[in-house]
Amino acid sequence: MTDPTNFPSSQNDPSIQNDPGETEPGDIGVETLEAIAEARRRLAEAPADVVVTNHAMGLYELAAIHLSNTPPHLPSAALAIDALACLVEGLGERLGDDHAVLRDALGNIRMAFVQVKNALEP
Repeated sequence: MTDPTNFPSSQNDPSIQNDPGETEPGDIGVETLEAIAEARRRLAEAPADVVVTNHAMGLYELAAIHLSNTPPHLPSAALAIDALACLVEGLGERLGDDHAVLRDALGNIRMAFVQVKNALEP
């Protein structure tokens, strides 16, 4: 893997011209690479259970968004709910103190899915 803090620039290679007006598609600026490196450092400092819990709550929100669309998009909601279930049921107590909250959230979003689906049926 490439070290995001070790990138070529005109500061350490005079043959490279850093003209912001002449970037090519896919080029990433120095500030962007530095921001990515900083975000990676902060992420590495966070406990893994906290990061996974945050992602799980993101899946919950994704399911809720698809259920609240007009009309609801049930296949997308179901995918997000199934992914949340994989994390919550698969990891269980390894999720730490938030396991019970995530288990309850999974139950709630499953009930919401059934209610929305039943409301759509004739």
